[in-house]
Amino acid sequence: MMSEHNLLDTPSSSTEQCKEPPTKKLKTSKSNASEKLEERLNHILSCTVCLDLPTSACMQCCHGHLMCVGCYHHLLADARLKDEQATCPSCRVDITRGTCIRNLAVEKAISELPVECRTCGGTFPRSNIVNHELHQCSERVVPCRFKQLGCYWSGPAHELDNHTTDCNQHAKSPTELLKCLDHIHSQQEKQGAVLRNIVDLLSCDLISYMEVQLRPYRTDDFVTKLFYESNRFHLLGQTWILKAYVSAVENHPSNPTVSAERRLTCQLFLKSKITDPLEVDILLLRAPYDDVNIMPKPFFTRFNAEKLETAVQPIQLTSRIGCLGQRSSI
Repeated sequence: MMSEHNLLDTPSSSTEQCKEPPTKKLKTSKSNASEKLEERLNHILSCTVCLDLPTSACMQCCHGHLMCVGCYHHLLADARLKDEQATCPSCRVDITRGTCIRNLAVEKAISELPVECRTCGGTFPRSNIVNHELHQCSERVVPCRFKQLGCYWSGPAHELDNHTTDCNQHAKSPTELLKCLDHIHSQQEKQGAVLRNIVDLLSCDLISYMEVQLRPYRTDDFVTKLFYESNRFHLLGQTWILKAYVSAVENHPSNPTVSAERRLTCQLFLKSKITDPLEVDILLLRAPYDDVNIMPKPFFTRFNAEKLETAVQPIQLTSRIGCLGQRSSI
């Protein structure tokens, strides 16, 4: 009986051994599973040149690779200066004004992607984030309503009403108000003088314009310092380099992000050898398709064989939200 039982059990055991193992579930990486859809779209829709999302118009080559309109014009300008054919950084196909087209679908998709407000941390569509940060955010930094009368308070927008109630600037005497009005008038006169100086520059014999792109670098010091530098460019028959610095961060020179007050300065270097003095009026402006609004202020420099750089000049921005952009024009 024992032998029969063994014979009957043998086929069943062999049948169980011949069964196929259960299908394994496809293994997915934890990083891809936890990554949000908007984060994956940010990588897909980013510019192939600056690797950032386009903020205005979006162009594409004939193979569909995307680039923001600022980088697109920068590629064309660089190729023209080098007497070469502009090519796509991804597929190396030729880029011309006739072959590249605008991609409206990508522009609309980017405008609807969520982005966090830099002051309150709320999430808003990219098409509304600038208006929110400038006019609607309750945590945005605003000045006092009586700033022109001498109050230099600034703080969150939701505290403005309480400060206005406690501010004593509106109780000034007529004599004190007259001094404030004189100060406002002098500031307007200075701005008008700058504009008249810019208009006078248009009557110069030689006028050259160049759009340059600043890239971040760090010094080789033990405590590295951040600075921005452009490629060499040619103007007025000479070779130049533009540098920009983040100043007012003496306590943390290697990490300017830990300082609440930061200022930008620039310096122009002449890389060509000259024998005769060269007098130049320099004006730094916002480049086309750039988001940084620079207050124009021309400055004069006399170059010679011993002095091949300008003095460090401040870059005044019209908005606190503005940061150092990728491009500038001189």
